[in-house]
Amino acid sequence: MNAAPISAPLIDATALQDHLGDPDWVLIDVSFDLADLQAGRRAHADGHIPGAHFLDIEADLSGARHDASGAFRGRHPLPARADLARRIGALCIGTDTRVVAYDRQGGMFAARLWWLLRWLGHAQVSVLDGGFPAWQRLGGAEQPGAVAVKQPGPPYPERAPLVNTIEADTLQTQLAETVIVDARAPERYRGEVEPLDAAAGHIPGALNHFFKNNLADDGRFLPPDVLRQLFSVLLNDADPATAVHQCGSGVTACHNLLASAVAGLPLGRLYPGSWSEWSADPTRPVAKG
Repeated sequence: MNAAPISAPLIDATALQDHLGDPDWVLIDVSFDLADLQAGRRAHADGHIPGAHFLDIEADLSGARHDASGAFRGRHPLPARADLARRIGALCIGTDTRVVAYDRQGGMFAARLWWLLRWLGHAQVSVLDGGFPAWQRLGGAEQPGAVAVKQPGPPYPERAPLVNTIEADTLQTQLAETVIVDARAPERYRGEVEPLDAAAGHIPGALNHFFKNNLADDGRFLPPDVLRQLFSVLLNDADPATAVHQCGSGVTACHNLLASAVAGLPLGRLYPGSWSEWSADPTRPVAKG
């Protein structure tokens, strides 16, 4: 059997409306708020796109914060692939299922699910451009409460990842020759404030591209040619496929990877532990400014 073609990274609300209720499509709401961990779940319960399931960034899409030795892996480390395969399969997502992820935050959390599904080897996944607000502007139907799965499916079958990662120790040995893109807000990157992690600053040599700069005023992604230009200037014509993407905890870095895909660029690697893991180890170098 030939591998399923890779879906376009974005889908607009009108196109999604045309497929609402399609049995081969699964919608997933991953709305979340770092300052209020139950906000996304409450918002979903109040109203969501009909048929959409809810997955929680921390409970469903992240793994244990410490490894077997007790070492800190970051605030949102990757889940074990087997655990993620069971969670995704339980929603009756198989290799031919078209998945659409959305949130209420400009795609900052939906991009994490997009990347994770590609990490499982699932090619048919897109993010709703503009998220739930775009759906509401269209006048799309809304449904309150949870969506039940009548018969949970088997775990998603093991497949080769479609995306790549790099771990902290490897990255540290390659700092001099690696282009790193930090998706955090500029003031956090510069080390002026640090509301969440152990130390302020950034990984030495990292370049700053705030993930919100991928979006237009309406919360939708900028056109592909504009995104290509932004990344070309940022990377100074370095090969995007060699770049390492990081953020605070490996979530919004996926937004920059999604933007790269929208731009038609080859995807770089994700550093899953990101600044939360890096800054927790006092032996790792830190830069400011």
